[in-house]
Amino acid sequence: MRKIVCILIASALLFNVSAQKNEWRKNFSFGTAKTAKNCIQIDTTAEYTNAKGYGITSFGPLTTNTKGAKTPFIASVKPFYFSVQLPEGHYRVVLMLGGNAEGSSTTLKAESRRLMFENLKTEAGKIVVKTIIVDVRMPKINDSTKIKLKPRELKYINWDNKLTLEFGGEKPCVSAIEIHNADELPTIFLAGNSTVTDQEYEPWASWGQMLPNFLKANVVVANYAESGETLRAFKGERRLMKILSHMKKGDYLFMEFAHNDQKPGNTHLDAFTTYKDELRYYIAEAKKKGGIPVLVTSTSRRSFDANGKIINTLEDFPASMRQMAKEDNVMLVDLNDMSKDLYEALGVENSKKAFVHYPANSYPGQDKPLADNTHFNPYGAYELAKCVVQSIVSNNYPLKQFVRDDWKTFDPKQPDSLLVFHWYDSPSVDVLKPDGN
Repeated sequence: MRKIVCILIASALLFNVSAQKNEWRKNFSFGTAKTAKNCIQIDTTAEYTNAKGYGITSFGPLTTNTKGAKTPFIASVKPFYFSVQLPEGHYRVVLMLGGNAEGSSTTLKAESRRLMFENLKTEAGKIVVKTIIVDVRMPKINDSTKIKLKPRELKYINWDNKLTLEFGGEKPCVSAIEIHNADELPTIFLAGNSTVTDQEYEPWASWGQMLPNFLKANVVVANYAESGETLRAFKGERRLMKILSHMKKGDYLFMEFAHNDQKPGNTHLDAFTTYKDELRYYIAEAKKKGGIPVLVTSTSRRSFDANGKIINTLEDFPASMRQMAKEDNVMLVDLNDMSKDLYEALGVENSKKAFVHYPANSYPGQDKPLADNTHFNPYGAYELAKCVVQSIVSNNYPLKQFVRDDWKTFDPKQPDSLLVFHWYDSPSVDVLKPDGN
């Protein structure tokens, strides 16, 4: 049966691996049965070590198939990581999920809590095959240059030398994994600040790390945004250089900046002059590489007037970007306008549930209440990612080809009920507020 598992996952790949450049492949089978020749066996004792280069990091007891089980697997009632050292690149990851007699429900995040899919259910004893596309990267640009990471980023899973998959949900259960390189696929590069970045820790989140959940396995999201960034700082820290070093014809560059650019200091920009100048530089550099620019107006802050309407705290920056999109014929995602509709629909008090508003002791080490009106929690980030996708669909942008076939129209004036949204917290928690505001 172990041999059959490995054969099944290989047959699930509906593409010609041999046609890819720099072919790279690894197969892993989970459980206690004997492994096939081309699979690496992962049992409940296969703890990750740097020396070995792969393995599990568990946060609770792991269970596995018993003798006579039709399909081998590893499962848990707690989240667990599976990590494997990989070269920098994009990877197609094919997963066989399920196999246990009780059935399973798996939510998968990759790297720094990027939501890949949610609540994938399998019937008792059954297997579901699911494919995701993941970006793995490192700070190095070339032999002499690398991104200037902030001290806080040095611990981020996004920047280490391995791919990490986080299996969570009510009953996460994995039977086998096959990994191939997929550098040939188109890429959506994200450049921005804390409202876009892959937030490493609970309870923080951003729309950028939720975006992969709504896309097909024919595109990769490479999120280079970071908390506290401005257009000038992002460029000065060589983050844009890193993106351009990988960009190929047909890739996309999403740009959302304003929250920090509007503030006084060395990186301050004027909405209708220097802000446009910097954006035009990004656009021109992307076009040189054959890339396609997309402007994203910045998310509104949670600031209400006496009538329950959102106050514009971003001054002229959203209007400037809208103007520029028309002037330069660039695609625009008006997230500023959609986020305003979303918050107003939720209401003054209920909108707190989309942001990091939590009473003291909601998280370990949190002795004071959290009340942040800029940074989102997972629910808010999830809803904003849906706004981005809906804008792509409504405007009939070419990016529409990447949106999942089961996408349902989303109206920010009618947000998803909190009663039907469920987020499974990751093990990584830090109540320190991200940079920026």
